Amino acid sequence: MTSFDLETYSQGLTDFITASPCASFAAQTLADIYSSQGFKPVDPTRAWPTSPGRYFLRHKGALIAWMVPAGSPKAFRIIGSHTDSPAFKLKPTPDSLSPDGWGQLNVEVYGGMLPNSWLNRELGIAGIIYDQTGKSHQVHTGPIATIPQLAPHLDRDSANKLELDRQQHLRPLWYLGESPRAILEVIAAQAGLRNAEEISSHELYTFDTHEPQRLGTDGEFLASARQDNLLSVYSATKALLSLAETDFQGENILISAAFDHEEVGSHTEIGAAGPLLEQVLRRCARATGEVEAFERMLAASSCLSADVAHSVNPNYPEKHDPDTRPVMGAGPVLKLNASQRYATDAQGWHIWEDAAGRCGVKTQCFVSNNAVTCGSTIAPM
Repeated sequence: MTSFDLETYSQGLTDFITASPCASFAAQTLADIYSSQGFKPVDPTRAWPTSPGRYFLRHKGALIAWMVPAGSPKAFRIIGSHTDSPAFKLKPTPDSLSPDGWGQLNVEVYGGMLPNSWLNRELGIAGIIYDQTGKSHQVHTGPIATIPQLAPHLDRDSANKLELDRQQHLRPLWYLGESPRAILEVIAAQAGLRNAEEISSHELYTFDTHEPQRLGTDGEFLASARQDNLLSVYSATKALLSLAETDFQGENILISAAFDHEEVGSHTEIGAAGPLLEQVLRRCARATGEVEAFERMLAASSCLSADVAHSVNPNYPEKHDPDTRPVMGAGPVLKLNASQRYATDAQGWHIWEDAAGRCGVKTQCFVSNNAVTCGSTIAPM
């Protein structure tokens, strides 16, 4: 296994985030990475591979990669993460024209965002369109729009309390120019189509075009959009690839599953609650030729849900548990919740601590303040 180099890893992470403005781009970037490392793409409409080896399956904004050892595998070892991040999604009729000549984009709020964090930023548009022949195109603009905040002297209360109506105040503006055109005309040109009439359908999202930046006296912090959860996707990918470099001879099928739609509940065909992972597991087990391979392997398997955690914000210490407080630099965080919003139990906790201990990695725990509702992720799915 190659040694870990922080600078190389950090640069790889920033490159991955920059190349992944939305989930479909993240999945495509992962496919390119895995292909370059000898992983073979699998077409789920064809016969499943039965030989040991390295494989991946990409479906829209999700991608599952796995390595099959020689012999009869004993279990699955899975890391799950998600490719999507909060954004604004363009509505079917994406254009409006203000009385003052501004183009306004009609959008829906996607995911659990902080709306104020999107104000006064340079926004691009990225995603997938289908043309009239049914062919898909990935599209990616540069900075094209912004959501301007109202001038403070027009809203004296905004200095202390900012209220944003999601329908009225969060519509990105863009300049139509002297020859007004619809936003889908711009998107069509990006895809090499003649005009917007050639677009049959679309899934398009805004993204913050600022590239990741290192900050701190020694560049120890990374400031970037979409770290939730491209950071975990990238980490899981690097973990699987590091084992692929070792002429893998293990006893288990190793899997990195990067799902889409975590931000909206995961209950889709490519979300963690959907059928994608189970189909991969069942077909991998069936390929062994053993009748009860799936049930046997599943009973011996483990799954780590990898998502970002937050340290104590020193400006709001009262929001955190007074005794179990994750802090920067003290190691990766295991999240626990009595209501199983993170699905960690004692057995999983032990597996986590045992693995970290054998690697010499210090860990820490997160539990929520009882008066503050915690979040959740794909784990319960």
